[in-house]
Amino acid sequence: MLTIHHLRISQSERIVWLCEELGIEYDLKLYNRDPETRLAPAELKAIHPMEVAPVITDGDLVLGESGAIVEYIVGKYAPETDLVPGPDDPDFADHLYWFHFANATFMTNGMMQIAVNAVGADMPAPLMKRVTNAWAQIERRLGEADYFGGRRLTTADIMMVFQLTTSRAFSEMGIDHMPNLKAYLKRIGSREAYRTAMAKAEPGFPPKLD
Repeated sequence: MLTIHHLRISQSERIVWLCEELGIEYDLKLYNRDPETRLAPAELKAIHPMEVAPVITDGDLVLGESGAIVEYIVGKYAPETDLVPGPDDPDFADHLYWFHFANATFMTNGMMQIAVNAVGADMPAPLMKRVTNAWAQIERRLGEADYFGGRRLTTADIMMVFQLTTSRAFSEMGIDHMPNLKAYLKRIGSREAYRTAMAKAEPGFPPKLD
């Protein structure tokens, strides 16, 4: 049985959402953050050497890293899904770009901000420029297409949405100045699979969709 080990208020919500979109069976184990460190508790750290979420187990397999987990689940359980455009699809390249942008650029920017704020410093101007460029590119993209991957939901969206929603619980950033993003999040919030996933992964924590 595929098991998702989900740390509350973390990017592992992506994996729950993916499984709901694919309609595959999974077992969900929820872990609360350590009240003092706000990091993963000991029982989750014991599962994978990186001591962070997301982590899945599938039989004897233990696998971390969001992108790797998404590709593993799709490849093993839903190789024909429309969530991943094929190389002949006109959205193929855009899907790949945003799928990898999610963690390689966007999540990295967010982690830099958290680290800088944690030591009471201000973001250096070159790093802040990376952050503002990323958000501007997001708003521009969502004015060009309904979804990051193109004309329909793809795993690029599943990778991107956490940083656009739940992750903002760690910051004071508002999105009222981003009408394309607000319209996009409304589309995401209307999806039954997303609502079901968030109810399971974050009971009592309404999705941060505005």
